[in-house]
Amino acid sequence: MGKANKIDTIRRIYGDFAKGDARAILATFAKDVAFRLAEGHPYNPDNETWIGGDEITKHFFEKAGAEWRNWSFTIHEVIETADAVVVEGRYSAVYEPTGRELDAQGCHVWRFHDGKIASFHQYVNTARVQHVMGAQDWN
Repeated sequence: MGKANKIDTIRRIYGDFAKGDARAILATFAKDVAFRLAEGHPYNPDNETWIGGDEITKHFFEKAGAEWRNWSFTIHEVIETADAVVVEGRYSAVYEPTGRELDAQGCHVWRFHDGKIASFHQYVNTARVQHVMGAQDWN
């Protein structure tokens, strides 16, 4: 898979996420994709790596899809390697249960194998995410 194809795939995923199209996102993933949210993320307090579409859907898509409005990830920089794409950007969304807006820097590492996404690893300011999702002590 060439550079443009990997980057185009990632851009489509961000668009699909903004539309709430988990099925389209999962179609780009390898069967045994490894999916990791940042340590301390409220959706994954045990810092587990979810393997495969069923686990990702159960632990992430079903929760996030119902709770966030106007989600987007604006890409600021893309770094491509032989088997990975690193994306730096900003999250923007509203968390429905609290009505709080998220504006947070993020970094994603997408690894590819045989044309499919083999792993996703998120880095984000989890203190900010926790605050938006209801934690009390954050500046």
